[in-house]
Amino acid sequence: MNRKFFLWTTIFAISMGFFESAVVVYLRTIAYPGGFSFPLQPLSTDLATTEILRELFSLIMLFSVAYMLGKRAIDRFGWFIYNFAIWDIFYYIFLYLLIGWPNSIATMDLLFMIPVVWAGPVWAPVLLSLLMIFLAVPIIIFSQRIRYMRFRFKEFLFLSLGSVLCFLSFTLDSFRFSGNMNKFEPGSFNWIVFGIGALTIFIGILMFIFHNKKSRRK
Repeated sequence: MNRKFFLWTTIFAISMGFFESAVVVYLRTIAYPGGFSFPLQPLSTDLATTEILRELFSLIMLFSVAYMLGKRAIDRFGWFIYNFAIWDIFYYIFLYLLIGWPNSIATMDLLFMIPVVWAGPVWAPVLLSLLMIFLAVPIIIFSQRIRYMRFRFKEFLFLSLGSVLCFLSFTLDSFRFSGNMNKFEPGSFNWIVFGIGALTIFIGILMFIFHNKKSRRK
């Protein structure tokens, strides 16, 4: 593994985390001068469109770096989820340092707006980010040592099913409001669906690691 690449992509992702938190500070100052809380106050069409595009181009930036670092699709996937996870964790760290938010890891947050509104307590995306790092690092390391590294069907199934369950736990409330962010108010977080999803992802990661460790010995 090229340690320079690892160091500089980490610095890049941390820097993106600061820019993300800075943009959110500006957005909340403009759109929610009385404080950010649910139900959300209506955003102007221009602001809402700009925010959705900002999220989309943030993903494009992360993918661009991953594409340059990786040689194969699985390598690039590993770098992408690593950058995404570091970005997301440091977004919350910088947001807390800048404005003292969130008050706790149980604070509800608007996580994403593509393709619908995602919401959940801060601890949930942070936990998923840690799982991403737990998967990304072995992918990056194994890619240097295993020529034909891949996800087996069973591993892919566990990771995909877990991801779908986590997605549903964040977005079920959004479907009740037909994706209308201006009326959106999340109910109690469906932590059971999220927990099953996160556990399923964790099992898939373990299967991937053990499978490729055996392949490396051959």
